[in-house]
Amino acid sequence: MSKSESNISSLPLSELLGSSLTSTPCVNVRKNAKVRLVAGMLVQYLESFTDSVVVRDATKPIGVIGGREIIQGVFKNPTSDFFETKFVEEISDNRLCVVTSESSLKELISQWRSVGRAFAIINVGNDDYSVISAKKLLEIGMNDESDFHISKIPKKKIVTIDNEANFGDVIKLMLENKTRKILLEGTNQFINDRIIIETIENFNFLLGRNNFLDIPINIVSPAEAITISKDLTLSEISKTMYQMSQPLIIHDDRVISPWDICVTLGTI
Repeated sequence: MSKSESNISSLPLSELLGSSLTSTPCVNVRKNAKVRLVAGMLVQYLESFTDSVVVRDATKPIGVIGGREIIQGVFKNPTSDFFETKFVEEISDNRLCVVTSESSLKELISQWRSVGRAFAIINVGNDDYSVISAKKLLEIGMNDESDFHISKIPKKKIVTIDNEANFGDVIKLMLENKTRKILLEGTNQFINDRIIIETIENFNFLLGRNNFLDIPINIVSPAEAITISKDLTLSEISKTMYQMSQPLIIHDDRVISPWDICVTLGTI
């Protein structure tokens, strides 16, 4: 049965992704590493095929850390102590999604929705794992042959903030709205967790600085969403996002992220 003759969401990941399913190496950090180390790693990996970092106890995966864990910690303790004295295992999320090649797309998305994170690992043998992220699932969207258009994606609340706001304001909004991206009012520009963590890294992980949350966000260069007027198909928007380093698309009062594409794929 071809993909076009069956619901995509019911098919196993092995059929949908083929050899690409296990092509992304898992980035790991030991549980007793300092938070500074994993924060520096996330600057490179957020919004990528890897996106989050897996925490290990020896060879055993025991949790995951992404941008959410870092900004939560900084909001509670906006000093270098958070990065220099906290251990990775103290802030990691132990709800690590583990799937197999026979897991269906629907099962994967269900797990992601439950934990609020588009990240899973799959065992490839010898205590090694491969990663499945939202960007990886864009490959499925790119190959979608249905007539599904982005105008069918439900509209959701658009979270915005004034360009004169500070980092504390932005992080508070992110945590309250469970989002990683906040649009700047009246623009197609946005601040995300990657930009925040990169800024912290540039401040030497807040060494000698105790006012990070009060610093205005206009000191950084925001990322830009692509504004599209055409009602693209799921395949077309997936291809567009796949090429973006920090994917976000605005269409007809909709703000569409890779997460929205993943959720959509889990329903068709």
